[in-house]
Amino acid sequence: MKVRVTRRQAGVVDVAIHTEFIKLQDFLKFADAVPSGGMAKTAVQAGDVSVNGEVCTMRGKKLRPGDLVSCLGGTWRVTADGD
Repeated sequence: MKVRVTRRQAGVVDVAIHTEFIKLQDFLKFADAVPSGGMAKTAVQAGDVSVNGEVCTMRGKKLRPGDLVSCLGGTWRVTADGD
């Protein structure tokens, strides 16, 4: 059974990280874009996630401050802690 969750958000949500980079699947969980790691893996592999406007199917892609992530109708911007 395949379940698809759609989230609708107005605008971009800034998410601060405390490290130099964060892996895409970890960011999706950290930003509450998805409720679980399994759902993050599925969304990335299905092509439902884009990074800086391009579909990304690499779960381990390193995101750095300034990157823009879109998933399931929401959009998040990676920022450095303190920005």
